[in-house]
Amino acid sequence: MTEIERNQRCSLRDPRVRAVLDRLHREARWDPLRFLHLVPRATLGLLRRKTFAEIISPAAMRSCYIPVSRDQGRFLYLTARAVEAKRVVEFGTSFGISTIYLAATVRDNGGGIVIGTELEPSKRERAVAHLEEAGLGEVVEVRLGDALETLKEVPAPLDLLFLDGWKDLYLPLLELLAPRLRPGAVVLGDDILTFRKSLRPYVDYVQSGEKGFESTTLRISDGIEYSLRVG
Repeated sequence: MTEIERNQRCSLRDPRVRAVLDRLHREARWDPLRFLHLVPRATLGLLRRKTFAEIISPAAMRSCYIPVSRDQGRFLYLTARAVEAKRVVEFGTSFGISTIYLAATVRDNGGGIVIGTELEPSKRERAVAHLEEAGLGEVVEVRLGDALETLKEVPAPLDLLFLDGWKDLYLPLLELLAPRLRPGAVVLGDDILTFRKSLRPYVDYVQSGEKGFESTTLRISDGIEYSLRVG
């Protein structure tokens, strides 16, 4: 493939990629029904003043997709394509929907790696299968375990970081990975509008202007915090 052909390529139009994404987005529509079994547990937890992370465990959410929307997915692709991302880290792989969008970008940018991390073994297994089915497995590594451990050793420089897992880990993970973000790298934090209270410390950090980032909140789906590494 020539350089011109590579630059004109969009893997989101690849039949294999489209077929997998279409199916997974359809399956994800059933998430509201999957959440029903968590209502009694959540109600009891809230009455006891527990946090979301204390109420809902990864094991309890093993059947829930909690995906990015199609609009968010295309935004991930376009953003990563614009910054010519070849080394991407994703926190919260789940069934791999967002990972497919990011992997499509890395392939179209000429190759590289998306390093994902997932705490629930069954989700990690299915995500890997979905990526292979989409023909993108060669540019993705999905690590299993606690993200604060699995992401300790990632190669620098990082071009893009996508945060979409447990909200109380956004800030610790950003602090862990910030030294490996190159100038001009982008950090995207999902669910900013849905989890305003729990993500307030994270938003304050990236918007402070004192931590090497310039940042703004985008009202795409559940809200995305768009942060640029400037120092």
